[in-house]
Amino acid sequence: MKLGVVGTGYVGLVSGACFADSGNDVICVDIDEKKVERMRKGEVPIYEPGLNRVFDRSIRENRLRFTTSLEEAFKESEILFLCLPTPPGADGQADLSFVLNVADDLGELFNKYPGYRVVVNKSTVPVGTADKVREAISAKTDEEFDVVSNPEFLREGAAVEDFMKPERVVVGAGTQRAADAMRTLYEPFVRSGNPIIIMDERSSELTKYAANAILATKITFMNEIANICERVGADVDNVRRGIGTDSRIGKRFLFAGIGYGGSCFPKDVQAIHHTAGQYGYDFKILDSVMKVNELQKVSIVEKMKEYYDGDLAGKRIGVWGLAFKPETDDVREAPALYITDALAKAGATMIAYDPEANETFQAAATSVALEAMEFTTDRDEVLKGVDALVICTEWNEFRRPDLDRFPKMMKTPVIFDGRNLYDLKRAKDAGLIYVSVGRPSVGVE
Repeated sequence: MKLGVVGTGYVGLVSGACFADSGNDVICVDIDEKKVERMRKGEVPIYEPGLNRVFDRSIRENRLRFTTSLEEAFKESEILFLCLPTPPGADGQADLSFVLNVADDLGELFNKYPGYRVVVNKSTVPVGTADKVREAISAKTDEEFDVVSNPEFLREGAAVEDFMKPERVVVGAGTQRAADAMRTLYEPFVRSGNPIIIMDERSSELTKYAANAILATKITFMNEIANICERVGADVDNVRRGIGTDSRIGKRFLFAGIGYGGSCFPKDVQAIHHTAGQYGYDFKILDSVMKVNELQKVSIVEKMKEYYDGDLAGKRIGVWGLAFKPETDDVREAPALYITDALAKAGATMIAYDPEANETFQAAATSVALEAMEFTTDRDEVLKGVDALVICTEWNEFRRPDLDRFPKMMKTPVIFDGRNLYDLKRAKDAGLIYVSVGRPSVGVE
């Protein structure tokens, strides 16, 4: 099939490359000329495992192209995917200006290049957006088209695998013609029997928000349990194993830590909460989820202040991990942004390392944090002479270091682990002072 993908952010680039790798002819549109030129040369502008492989192969076989011209993509496409940013406003409402501006342009292009097309909202958008896009296009043309909602369920760090082998494909379509077109497009990806679920557009739009909201709630619930564990002397890992074997609950998203971040959970929880308010419903559970998560992000700093009797001034802190999760360079709403800012304001200085996110972090961090930080490309350099180490991201290379070396390299062998990477007995045997989340502290009197 001939596809157009408008927007080459995370969702657009992964979608375009994976569709092309599956034999479709794809043309991606972006207004950033420098970015388009880089991609034409074969450069992938984001870090995502496996993306280079499908990207390179699709370009080499002339199935994936890039342009700055929406018109060029429109005239060559049967289906157009809108993969545009929908950032949250101050009140949590998703900003649809990018989506609706493109919809206006599409209406004019229908008149210039007539013929039926399917316009697909792939971005995460509020309930009712398909109607708004349909109205914007219809105001400019009488040509026949359909607007479909097709939310993505991609995990950063595993997005290519998720796209190629989806657990389910959700399609909100108001006509059989549009539903058939989307089913034809996605059938090669679900040969193992996973479902293509066809529903109305509004249910499809709400499905994405509901999925992320319930996952964020599971994470936040376990962080609350972890906070209780610390007060009663229990171990959250034992609690997690005890409840995770219940098939009604499941094992995933039960790991305690320093809160959720990234491009989806914070934005989507705010958006569904705002939508509920617009319709006169007070979504109390999500009120709590958002409040707890904000506190959880800096909870490790509070533990550091408690350990140092409230005085972090002059302390040199090592930081392992800056991305919001491993296997990505995405730092949007990453706990490390909040932790480093709080440490800098408390008078500490820092040296930080992340396998992929050093540069993206520096572009996003507060000026207060950056003035107190230096960065290295050497994991072990972070340990040399520091008063303490704080772990913000659970990269694999942080999971099994030689803990026995820590007391020899650090000024004092103190670790504040926001991701519960190490066994408590192993930390004790290595002579560490080890503070984690929801578990007994080691070496702290």
